[in-house]
Amino acid sequence: MILYPAIDLKDGQCVRLLRGEMDKATVFSAHPADQAEAFEKSGFEWLHIVDLNGAFEGKPVNESAVKAILARVKMPVQLGGGIRNMDMVHTWLNAGISRLILGTAALRNPVMVKEACRIYPGQIAVGIDAKAGKVAINGWAEVSDQLAVDLAKKYEDAGVAAVIYTDINRDGAMAGPNFEETIHLAEAITIPVIASGGISSVADIARYKEIESSGIEGCILGRALYDGAIVAAEALKIC
Repeated sequence: MILYPAIDLKDGQCVRLLRGEMDKATVFSAHPADQAEAFEKSGFEWLHIVDLNGAFEGKPVNESAVKAILARVKMPVQLGGGIRNMDMVHTWLNAGISRLILGTAALRNPVMVKEACRIYPGQIAVGIDAKAGKVAINGWAEVSDQLAVDLAKKYEDAGVAAVIYTDINRDGAMAGPNFEETIHLAEAITIPVIASGGISSVADIARYKEIESSGIEGCILGRALYDGAIVAAEALKIC
């Protein structure tokens, strides 16, 4: 079980949203690179970054903040938000990102996503963000008719490194994860699943650890880590 501390970037700052609402952002750090370094020193072995502005605008926006983080830390970084074409895939992987997360593109442009998986094996993840089981795209602003499980199944043989599954209604709400839907997705596919959204205590992490045989290989930690509800050392000890 791998723990991924999250840095969500909005206007160059490290923030957390409540249920994906951009106007409900809490700023936790004006210096994302400092926050990334702190996570690395705490013992985390991976970092999860989302360019929130990029997710809404359909193109990378917080490049300077991401590059500052890459220059500061040695741990591998996975990045999502606004990556919609192969040019951006090439650019970010050549810049030092270890894994890219393709979300909107996974729904809208599966041919491109599968091509990226072929060219960069092990470096492409599919991000599936869902409301009531249906896939949300464009920074969660639009909910499609596509079921999250059905979209994940379309990438079974594509060489996807992981599916990052987020229950939007739980994200940032400190209300606990949607274990049922996450397990349902993980058991429906052979691709490893990284759980995101609602993880608010070490007990939640311990629960995911207990059920990792279902195919859940990691958890993304957000607001609870920043608020102190989850202590890094305790969380890492469990995993």
